[in-house]
Amino acid sequence: MIALYDRTAHALNASAGVILPTLARFVFAATLLFYFWNSAGTKWDGTPFTPGVGGYAQIFPKAMEAVGYDTSQMSIFHWAVVVGGTLAEYILPLLIVIGLFTRLASLAMIGFVVVQSLTDLYGHGGIEYAETLGAWFDNLSNGAILDQRAFWVLLLVTLVLKGAGPLSVDRILNRSRSS
Repeated sequence: MIALYDRTAHALNASAGVILPTLARFVFAATLLFYFWNSAGTKWDGTPFTPGVGGYAQIFPKAMEAVGYDTSQMSIFHWAVVVGGTLAEYILPLLIVIGLFTRLASLAMIGFVVVQSLTDLYGHGGIEYAETLGAWFDNLSNGAILDQRAFWVLLLVTLVLKGAGPLSVDRILNRSRSS
């Protein structure tokens, strides 16, 4: 029985480099790709280079409130952050799904999720509501920040550590460089 367990464990370990990154990219595509793309779509008026009220209000909620939601009073810094964040919400998920520069894109998405979470908690006041923050080691799994986003980051860390897997543009590029 122990020998069978050991053989099975060895086979699973050997296949992890193929299965884990491929599955992680599939789960990302199935659960988060359109979440981020839809979120990006709410931030602009016409093109990603012309942020709308929604973009500024989502990323700089307190600053927008202070100027009465008049986007003309926002600085070039605010514009650059909103445009950069909007483009990141389109480009980084796409890179992950197709498996191009996957480790770097996943690392950047981790940073994005951290900034997004801090903005949700402190910019939008989510920290004032225990159900928004959530808590680890409780009997609930629905805390929007600590619970859900911990899973997002775990998925992304898998891609940072394992790469994109065999079905990816990274693999094709790696083969062409090796030839």
